[in-house]
Amino acid sequence: MKKTFALFCFTALFTTVAYASPATDSLLAKYKAEGATKTDVAKAKKDWTTEVVVEGEKMSCSTCHGTDFTKAGKHHKTGKVIEAMSHKVTADRYTEEKKIEKWFKRNCKDAWGRECTAQEKADFLTFLIAQ
Repeated sequence: MKKTFALFCFTALFTTVAYASPATDSLLAKYKAEGATKTDVAKAKKDWTTEVVVEGEKMSCSTCHGTDFTKAGKHHKTGKVIEAMSHKVTADRYTEEKKIEKWFKRNCKDAWGRECTAQEKADFLTFLIAQ
């Protein structure tokens, strides 16, 4: 019994708990219905910094949002401040489906020159809510 409890405590201490909201749960179900399979957080982490040439300029998600999700980012063209991606800093970051979808559509086009697939959105959303 003591070993089981100790193992539980150790696991709880070192397990990353993802933030989920009704909006994120609903969107992940939607992406699954659209063909997304098991999410791949490692791929999303790699893709976050993968540069693609868009309109003659190297772009990635991190170009504007950075890699420290607790800090604000800055739009590469307008210089407008972008609130931190971490829900720990920006509490309402992942609470509205419509807003999440709007930003996926706009940011995927900016960073990758196209809309993200359902799989990419599922991967990114799962990655981001764990930050």
